[in-house]
Amino acid sequence: MVKVQGDLLNFNNTEKAFSYKSNAELKRSGWLFALMQYPILVKIGTLFTPWAIRSGLPIRKLIKSTLFQQFVGGESLKETSKVTNLLASYRVDVILDYGVEGGEQDEDHANKTTEEFIRVIQYAATQKNIPFISIKITGLTSFELLEKLDATVQSSNYGVDVTADLEKRIQDLSSVDQQKWNNLRKRFNSICEVAKETGIGIMVDAEESWIQDPIDFLTEKAMLKYNVNKCLVYNTIQLYRHDRLPYLKDLLKKASKGEFMAGVKLVRGAYMEKERLRAEKYGYQSPIQPNKATCDRDYNDAIQFCFQNLDNIEIIVASHNENSNLLAAQTAKTLDPALTKRIHFSQLFGMSDHLTFNLAADGYSVSKYLPFGPLEEVVPYLMRRAQENSSVSGQTGREFQLIQTEIKRRKA
Repeated sequence: MVKVQGDLLNFNNTEKAFSYKSNAELKRSGWLFALMQYPILVKIGTLFTPWAIRSGLPIRKLIKSTLFQQFVGGESLKETSKVTNLLASYRVDVILDYGVEGGEQDEDHANKTTEEFIRVIQYAATQKNIPFISIKITGLTSFELLEKLDATVQSSNYGVDVTADLEKRIQDLSSVDQQKWNNLRKRFNSICEVAKETGIGIMVDAEESWIQDPIDFLTEKAMLKYNVNKCLVYNTIQLYRHDRLPYLKDLLKKASKGEFMAGVKLVRGAYMEKERLRAEKYGYQSPIQPNKATCDRDYNDAIQFCFQNLDNIEIIVASHNENSNLLAAQTAKTLDPALTKRIHFSQLFGMSDHLTFNLAADGYSVSKYLPFGPLEEVVPYLMRRAQENSSVSGQTGREFQLIQTEIKRRKA
């Protein structure tokens, strides 16, 4: 429950933000963010590192002690416990993510990934501060199958209700692909059933726009089934797409008619350059917002919309943007305390500690998104984190400046 205070939330309090880090850990983080301020170094590193890992070059120890330690909870569930327990001592929850990237999954690999997601849910249920886990649908089936089912592969008509069209596409699949689709639905339902038994929430990650329709379809069907008495299944909405605010409003209409809770995790997005290049290549309208201002506008409008409809929506404000977090935090203080339990904040582990720990200290429900997995398999995730920090205007500089401020404060 949000603790109402008269003073504005202070995201510049570096003492609270970094109190969980030792001096050595703080200096290591500062060194990493200093390097990530140089895009050319990041570009070289993100090209070289995956190749070096595949080639067996002896860089594993270096990656493990730098990027991996900064952004990942461990190579196994057991290893994550140290980070999880540390965060719990600061009243910070965890969204646990089996950080293996989706790809061209065969059926055997998809079955093994399903078993791993279930194991993560069962583990989360034994921990006091892991209310959610995150899953990727591309971990449960092939990218190719999802692409065949998505209407936007052959159309630029983003943002429409594609349910009827998608059901027709399913019927038009070959018998082999129909079996793969049925297997995907069974895998996803088996995960949701275990989540229901344990009370652990499932956050379905958003992915590329040209496979998002079937992901939305599956997630909404699961909401209808499992989000009756409480919010168990959450869909991720990327507001850097210009059609996602209308999609959010349409989802609320479905929730109201179907009498289920709409679970939503609001993010800005993670595939911008890839999306624009593909739209240009195939000659359709880019789904990406024309500029950052429209993205910020839609994100903040989405927060306000959700806060106005908390009778039917539970929301995770998953943002590293200070203005959006401040807007959400201050608006939450004006709401009925009975509704604030449906509002949660989250940031990636290793980033934006000034948001996470100051929110937690002020009484808000907040978590860190904590990936784990074998180093070789989470390298794509690590490369995205490095690229994101390098490409987002001001992100790395802000992180570095806050760390330097805390180092100076401790010396003083």
